[in-house]
Amino acid sequence: MEDFRSERRETQQGGRTIITEPGRVIVRDPSGQSFIRHNEDDRFRRGARDIRQERVGNDTRTVVVRPDGTQIITVNDRDGRMLRRLRRDPRGQEVVIIDNRPGFGGGRGGSLAAGVAAGMMAGAIGGYFVSLPPPHIGIPQDRYIVDADGAPPEVIYDTLMAPPVESIERPYTLDEVRYSPMVRARMPSIDLDTINFETGSWDIPDDQAAKLQVIADGINRAISRNPSEVFLIEGHTDAVGNDVDNLSLSDRRAQSAAELLTQQFQVPPENLVTQGYGEQNLKVQTDGPSRENRRVTARRITPLLNGGTASAAPPPPR
Repeated sequence: MEDFRSERRETQQGGRTIITEPGRVIVRDPSGQSFIRHNEDDRFRRGARDIRQERVGNDTRTVVVRPDGTQIITVNDRDGRMLRRLRRDPRGQEVVIIDNRPGFGGGRGGSLAAGVAAGMMAGAIGGYFVSLPPPHIGIPQDRYIVDADGAPPEVIYDTLMAPPVESIERPYTLDEVRYSPMVRARMPSIDLDTINFETGSWDIPDDQAAKLQVIADGINRAISRNPSEVFLIEGHTDAVGNDVDNLSLSDRRAQSAAELLTQQFQVPPENLVTQGYGEQNLKVQTDGPSRENRRVTARRITPLLNGGTASAAPPPPR
């Protein structure tokens, strides 16, 4: 983290503190809450045959072409907010994975910069926070938050495919899911406690990488059933250190886990989104060092994005 600290730049905009560092933008609002945003395109670059960008009106269209000819197409608005992501196979058949356009799914317009226009991002984040009461958990706690260590493959898969613990009132945008804890809390999750991060590190040791196999198998099985499934990979830290360092660190931990799932276990990167939460969601309430708090969590968020219709058939080919 020392290298990133030396490259950080801090500005004030509209009462908010905007902190930029390589690959990340961190925003601290007047209430003291902090959020982090990054550009996920880097996760798609490895192994790509070709990558091209083009302007379509005010939007940017990024096309990643894989060696087999499959295209991953992501459309962002002029402020960098993702509008749509789809996969097109070599025959031209498409599967829409995320649709945030106004009138589609949870999309309601607005702008949120993705490391491109930090000032606009700072003004928009608050609009994506959804205030909900904590959900009523009607299932055993150890099936609501599953520890991956020792969990049988069927328990992992069943948890990934479990329905929301409460009914979903409406589809939510991806950014509402990212920034609203009680929205995410509607879905069961899996703590990847098989990965032990060292203090200040986001590297996954080689001897622990294989422990992600059971998670990858469950995610791949879910995607084979429904190619438009979306999974959120969350990064967390303990409470040691400052909140800016911890947000950056946790976001990079989530990205490391997602990259490993793709590179070693062939989980399609377009079905994953990542987000760091720093020390905001401590598993063990302690201010001291804690391996249990330095963790990555996975949860399926498809029902949150489509209003609870996770079992619906994927969109027809076009």
